[in-house]
Amino acid sequence: MYKKALTSLTILFFMMGFITCLNDILVPYLKSIFSLTYAQAALIQFCFFAAYGLTSIPFSKLIEKMGYQKGMVIGFALAALGCLLFYPAVLLHTYALFLAALFVLASGIVLLQVAANPCVAIIGPKETASSRLTMAQAFNSLGTFVAPFFGAYFILSGLTNSIYAEGVVYPYFLIAGVLIVIALVLSKINLSGMESAQADESRWQDVLKEKGLLLGVIGIFAYVGAEVAIGSFLVNYVMEISHVSETQAAPLVALYWGGAMVGRFIGIFTLKAFAPAKVLMTHALLAVLLILVSMQTTGTLAIATMALVGLCNSIMFPTIFTLGIKGLKDGQEKKGSGLLATAILGGAIVPLLTGLLADRLGLHHAFILPVICYVYIAWLGLRNFTKA
Repeated sequence: MYKKALTSLTILFFMMGFITCLNDILVPYLKSIFSLTYAQAALIQFCFFAAYGLTSIPFSKLIEKMGYQKGMVIGFALAALGCLLFYPAVLLHTYALFLAALFVLASGIVLLQVAANPCVAIIGPKETASSRLTMAQAFNSLGTFVAPFFGAYFILSGLTNSIYAEGVVYPYFLIAGVLIVIALVLSKINLSGMESAQADESRWQDVLKEKGLLLGVIGIFAYVGAEVAIGSFLVNYVMEISHVSETQAAPLVALYWGGAMVGRFIGIFTLKAFAPAKVLMTHALLAVLLILVSMQTTGTLAIATMALVGLCNSIMFPTIFTLGIKGLKDGQEKKGSGLLATAILGGAIVPLLTGLLADRLGLHHAFILPVICYVYIAWLGLRNFTKA
């Protein structure tokens, strides 16, 4: 049962990464189609990640009642519905409808996140939870690595001949079909052993009083915000520096996410060999250094150093997540996961603020906001390391 559960969860993580990373292709695509400013284009990520802030806790309550497996099946179905809603958005050529479709799609991803993260943490020994979640996140990163190539070929390649954003219809219909098939298969697998036997009688306020969880919530907000802000504007950043087309710049987004994938596979071993908090602090400090170098340079060096931040991001989510729920009592994982998933709202707020800065100061200088986020994460790692 353990292997079957872990295999199902890794497939789930792959699809979550693939769908989420396609937003990085939608940003330059819809920016061009609708002639948007950076701030307006950032609404794509805002509507997608706002779903985390609005639905994570309600979905956590839902999973408490119906269990992990049913929650994941509904999550896949809801995400498929969001993909299908791209069709009327194209027909009516309305940017607001694209944003609404993304919110529905993201709501399905939220439900999957809230169910999947604690599952990976509790199906094996607590001592290896960070390593196990990092492995699952590595397949999430594989999805984010593949998505830019998929998006560049099926979506961005037709940008010059596209008027009504019709390039997104068939790719998202294909994704909807895959999600529906996965939902049907998952509904037939017996994963009842994943459910926590410990009932949770605590209140949400009691769970949030755990200081480690609260700091973890802020850490997830900062991490996701910084990662998404860089990924969202990387195509435009490369275009601005090297004067290439969207299609030519898109593969560099794959390198950014590919770095996270490679780092997560390496992290499976480093998180066993070293204290997770120490690894987190080191990665965050490296991210700060790389972004500052990119901001102060131009050409290949500026692009390469920004893309390498993806490697630093690799172990951040699983490490912050497991450090956040470490002090919780048995049975409180679902509530803790819901609160941590709510913090993914950072992916809505930080890119939007970065877009506003880019419109005023230029994209080069706007990345100071992700720097601030990584400084906090470095402090969080230091605090947990010295406390251990």
